[in-house]
Amino acid sequence: MTASLTAVAPSQDQQGTQDLPALMSDLARKAKAAARVLALAPAEQKDRALAAMEQAIRNATPQILAANAEDVADARANGLSTALIDRLVLTEARIAAMAEGIEVVRGIADPVGKVTESWQRPNGMVIERVRVPLGVIAVIFESRPNVTADAGALSLKSGNAVILRGGSDGFRSSRAIHACLVAGLREAGLPEAAISFVPTRDRAAVGLLLGGLDGNVDLIVPRGGKSLVARVEAEARVPVFAHLDGINHVYVDHTAPLAMAEQIVLNAKMRRTGVCGAAETLLVERAAASSHLKPLVSMLLDAHCEVRGDAEVQRADARVTQVSDEDWATEYLDAIIAVKLVDGVDDAIAHIERYGSHHTDSIVTEDAKAAAKFLDEVDSAIVLHNASTQFADGGEFGFGAEIGIATGKFHARGPVGAEQLTSFKYRIHGTGQTRP
Repeated sequence: MTASLTAVAPSQDQQGTQDLPALMSDLARKAKAAARVLALAPAEQKDRALAAMEQAIRNATPQILAANAEDVADARANGLSTALIDRLVLTEARIAAMAEGIEVVRGIADPVGKVTESWQRPNGMVIERVRVPLGVIAVIFESRPNVTADAGALSLKSGNAVILRGGSDGFRSSRAIHACLVAGLREAGLPEAAISFVPTRDRAAVGLLLGGLDGNVDLIVPRGGKSLVARVEAEARVPVFAHLDGINHVYVDHTAPLAMAEQIVLNAKMRRTGVCGAAETLLVERAAASSHLKPLVSMLLDAHCEVRGDAEVQRADARVTQVSDEDWATEYLDAIIAVKLVDGVDDAIAHIERYGSHHTDSIVTEDAKAAAKFLDEVDSAIVLHNASTQFADGGEFGFGAEIGIATGKFHARGPVGAEQLTSFKYRIHGTGQTRP
């Protein structure tokens, strides 16, 4: 299956648009109309669009790379941090991973219309709880152009329309990817407004989305730094799925096999330092200090990771720098980690409760009771036993992609995939019953 991009050339940046409110209102109205179509679209039609999108992205790899090269050049010239540039950069492998993510999304069961529970009342009425789309989702993101594909595919699969507002630094990249998504919609006969892209870098567009655009936006999903999330939570007039900091911990206790601990800690911190699943703090049980602390700290330092710790940790390796109180609550998104000795699993849990962000935390141990206690008591969206925190990813959960990692407790938590982008309603089947 192929999807031609010739008719879907990316629109020009409408930075100078004089009537931005009118542009955004029109975008939202069309998205709302498209959402009504998608809510009733058969699974086969949505999957046909996803297959076309996947192929279009593979075919357009040279164009996407060229657009991304321009974005990266500008980002470097503007002094963007190494971590943000890593999030921005696309390679052939990363583009292939985007396409593969869409393929996985296409293969998962369609959540729309799924009856999750059914029961019969004594009066004979049958009540069903059935999954339904949320409506129009606005995704506001920074630096990560792959969010364009992830959010577009997941929204389509779950029967939602989506309005994508990418960051200025990845504008060209996101626009090129969006062109592929629209090509897929067109090939399947679905409305192009089902996946809309805000065609301007004007930051005022964000404020308009947060206002809900006359009730046409049903949900806001922010993907970015603290300032973006704080603004969204402060100004949004519609519900928000917050994707907050990943202040993630790895706790190593005295029973942890050293080789396993080294492998997990190195991967958790250094596989990709700029992702939200990267570990930012290493906690080591004091009972394991003599056997584990120096090997772990020296391994990180040798891998060109800056290690910050107190006097106890500094004695393990002279290259360790002094830690501050702020470090424990910092998401570095860089090759930096804070290290602390704790007095056992209870002390580790207390530290995580005080400084963590309820995102992702891992324990490395052979003690089944310690592992169970950690998994039960650490109040995070994702908790792991003997595995890297970098598995905090919708693709690794089998969702194909994610629209974000929700760290709150309402509606969705952890990786937000297609199923999490649905709500439910009750269908009641009667035979003439009336209430006495």
